[in-house]
Amino acid sequence: MRGLKDKRVLITGGASGIGAATAARFLEEGARVCILDRDPKACEAVRQELPAISEAIIADVTDLMQVEAAFANAVRVMDGVDVLINNAGISIRHKFLDITPEEWDRVIAVNLTGVFYVAQTAARHMTQRGSGVILQTASTNGIMGYPYYADYNATKAGVIELTRSMALELAPNVRVCAVAPGYVLTPMQRSEYSEAMLDEVNRKIPLRRHAQPEEIAALFAFLASDDAAYATGHVYTMDGGETSGGLASR
Repeated sequence: MRGLKDKRVLITGGASGIGAATAARFLEEGARVCILDRDPKACEAVRQELPAISEAIIADVTDLMQVEAAFANAVRVMDGVDVLINNAGISIRHKFLDITPEEWDRVIAVNLTGVFYVAQTAARHMTQRGSGVILQTASTNGIMGYPYYADYNATKAGVIELTRSMALELAPNVRVCAVAPGYVLTPMQRSEYSEAMLDEVNRKIPLRRHAQPEEIAALFAFLASDDAAYATGHVYTMDGGETSGGLASR
């Protein structure tokens, strides 16, 4: 991709799944990368796997003070942040009637409030510098209904509207887009689905499989590059054709 070499990239939720794959892709493109994650063991593991990472910062995105300190650390290490991949997120598979207030608050805190904290912190830095790219992980769950994920669905719809609003306010100097993956074969997905459930989902997807994290990472790399210099304010779906046929809720 054009223009990614030596870019300074911060990736939240960067120690596993889509985040780790995205870190690997940006390193391949010649970028400098810091990851932010709340899991110290996962951070150490990804440091071993990707020794070129500039820093693995341990922080919880639901705590604004930790976010601001972590961002300042990334700026110190890389002398600035050009690209934010705002990716940290969790999900809890429950029937709507079984969601507890504590579970609801936790999912909202990580997936929406945390996204806001990180995005606003990055946007202040980028607007002061006069340029930057913010890319946020939404989901097809934020576009159409899925059972058993009411709290997660609500947060991802929120991320989509937050992205659109940010893009309007931060233009022309800062571009903001969202990526909405469908089913991706991440550790989080594997922990919630049995093999039989995975097979059932795959039968509903026109391409008959889950995405690999590396495929989502490639889309992030494109949107951050100079090749996507005219892209802002939009949500880019990568779901193997799933939502085109309205298959998700069946």
